[in-house]
Amino acid sequence: MAEPHNTPMPASTPVPASTPRSSSPAPPLPSLTPNASMTTIPLRLPQQDPSDRRRPIVLHIGDLIKYNPATYAEFSQAFEVIRPSTAERERSEFKKALKERRWGDFSAIFRPFWGTGGEMGHWDTELIDLLPTSVKVFASAGAGFDWADTKLLGERGIIYCNSGLAAAEAVADFAVAMVISTFRHLPWCMGAATLPYFLATSSSPDSTTASVAAGKTFQICHSLAAAVSHNPRNHVLGLIGFGNIGQQIAARFGNPSFGMRIAYHDVVRKPASMESSLGATYYPSLELLLAASDCVVLCTPASADGKPLITTDALKHVKKGLRFVNVARGSLVDEEALADALEDGRISAAALDVHSEEPRVSQRLVKMAFGERDIVKSNAQEEVKSSFDHSGRVMLTCHNAGGTVETHIGFEELSMRNIMAVLGGQEAITPVNLHYLKTTE
Repeated sequence: MAEPHNTPMPASTPVPASTPRSSSPAPPLPSLTPNASMTTIPLRLPQQDPSDRRRPIVLHIGDLIKYNPATYAEFSQAFEVIRPSTAERERSEFKKALKERRWGDFSAIFRPFWGTGGEMGHWDTELIDLLPTSVKVFASAGAGFDWADTKLLGERGIIYCNSGLAAAEAVADFAVAMVISTFRHLPWCMGAATLPYFLATSSSPDSTTASVAAGKTFQICHSLAAAVSHNPRNHVLGLIGFGNIGQQIAARFGNPSFGMRIAYHDVVRKPASMESSLGATYYPSLELLLAASDCVVLCTPASADGKPLITTDALKHVKKGLRFVNVARGSLVDEEALADALEDGRISAAALDVHSEEPRVSQRLVKMAFGERDIVKSNAQEEVKSSFDHSGRVMLTCHNAGGTVETHIGFEELSMRNIMAVLGGQEAITPVNLHYLKTTE
């Protein structure tokens, strides 16, 4: 899931932009208050023959909606909603159903949840070529869209809308924790206070001895962590990608409460007014940003070609001791190159919420999270103290950044609003592929 953008947020939230890609402009965003009246997006249904009372068909893939019944009531009144069964969503059966036009000439595809609705697998030529020409919009939960060929969809005249806007607030909040972790070595501090007690049984059958060893581990961290910890204030925070998530991170850390200096790199430079409002400095290349930053946060969509941005070559340009955070996509990072940079000191600490081979996590990075060598081990014969070059320098989480109830509320709401807007003759709210769009007859 991970990429730029966000959830239901208060109208006062200062987010100056609304679209994941500058080439896909969107109108000013309405409120995403759950169950808000859809009058915030005027509904204008497609022109129909007055004698034809059929409603446009929406193909709903995945679970039933859970959070926005009022909006769904309006949605289902405007459209005929067809929801294939779980079995019908399996790829072979899904292809068969499309070929035989089992669901008719539907106008939209609606996927309100990230955890379901993906049973048919990657939306590639094999699936997209089977879609009826009536399809105008595909609106899905999630910020990421590397599971669908949005270029091909655009060339077929289908607007793809993600729900990144509904995840941006949650992801930006999570990024705050991860950035702080890289400055304060939280994996070490948290592990030293807890892990010795979990490992005590295997290291010493004597509970008293184990407790003493755990206390010494605590004291070592307490004594030594300060020497490698820093306040974020006045450090340069480099943002790779400056969509909604990047902007929300900038608003948090550029705020006087944190006092960081904000820098960014993106494929298209943002307007001067936006840079001024967020106190952000633009760097025309990734290499220049890496060289200028004390901490870098990766918050950009996956590369169209699937290649990583953070590579051995890119890491040659980092400022010594750089801190690195990834809340975007695991495919954007060569994790072996990252581990090399951590080992040789070019990168001092890292935090990754996403991983290149999820759900598997790089074992080299796991070893650089809190490890047993950070713990004072005791038995009846000896006591072994951990090296001061502790391994608790990497925070690893399970693709949790966007995962909040509010995010899922927003996924539902925004997906429905995108469909109602497009089929009602309005502009899509969060399109990502308008630059590929070809109008179909």
